[in-house]
Amino acid sequence: MKRKVCKRCKIFVEGDICPICKKNSFSTNWQGRIHFLDIKKSMIAHEMGVELKGEYAIKVR
Repeated sequence: MKRKVCKRCKIFVEGDICPICKKNSFSTNWQGRIHFLDIKKSMIAHEMGVELKGEYAIKVR
C-alpha cells in the first residue's frame, strides 16, 4: 500500500485527518522524502515553511 501525503502540507499521514491543517485531502502520488528532526536549525525547513518535525514529501501531485 502506498503512503499518503497531505496535498496542502506535504506531510506523510497515517490517519484520516492531517495533523497540521486538519483537512482530509490526500495524495499517493508523491516524489522524494525529507525527514526534519530539528526545524529551528534547518534552512530547508524554513524554505519549505515547515513548522512541525516529521517526514515530508518534496513533490506532491
